[in-house]
Amino acid sequence: MGEDDKTEFKNKIVIAIDGFSSTGKSTIAKLLAKQLNYIYVDTGAMYRAVTYFALDHSLIGEDFFHSQQLIEKLDNVNITFKFNEELGFAEVYLNGQNIEKAIRTLEVSRYVSLVSTISEVRQKLVEQQQIMGKNKGIVMDGRDIGTVVFPDAELKVFMTASAETRAKRRYKELLERGHSLSYNEVLENVTTRDRIDSTREDSPLLKAKDAIEIDNSDLTIESQVETLLKLAKTIA
Repeated sequence: MGEDDKTEFKNKIVIAIDGFSSTGKSTIAKLLAKQLNYIYVDTGAMYRAVTYFALDHSLIGEDFFHSQQLIEKLDNVNITFKFNEELGFAEVYLNGQNIEKAIRTLEVSRYVSLVSTISEVRQKLVEQQQIMGKNKGIVMDGRDIGTVVFPDAELKVFMTASAETRAKRRYKELLERGHSLSYNEVLENVTTRDRIDSTREDSPLLKAKDAIEIDNSDLTIESQVETLLKLAKTIA
């Protein structure tokens, strides 16, 4: 799909894409937003940015988590997105520093679900996300977009795939980025995140009642984008 293939709809809507980790939500959301000329927001990257901040300030580790200290420092966490024309998507900045690559490591992945359980963290980021979507024309992906951030979103999608399929995708992605690790480490990370995301007290990962579920285990990226474009066309 090239630049000339962009789709314009009469009315701008909010598209909420939720689902399990490593289902390719961000990839699909980026491409969909580009096709619609919408703003794309990767909320997972926002939680990863807070996690990176916690790691950078030695507030979380293998056997400790100073959650109260993190809460007290949240006013010092300024997350912004800046569009990179060469890459074709917005990169994440923390307090003015580009951390796009730094937040995609397995170390950040290990702790992001734990950081996401903190109500004060979620409250701060949800407020920012709701402001971003105030004028609509936005595609946002995460864990609670259709249930908490935008419960009135015109189009809600819930993406899923088997844990093994998602681990294989994530493993390949990390190897391509030069990380040295085993497939079993990645699979364990995926299943642990599923458990934490689905059982946390504040905004657990749930499929919204009016969300359309898509199991993308055997679907191409292009077919998923086309499906969502058709769904959006019936609404906008």
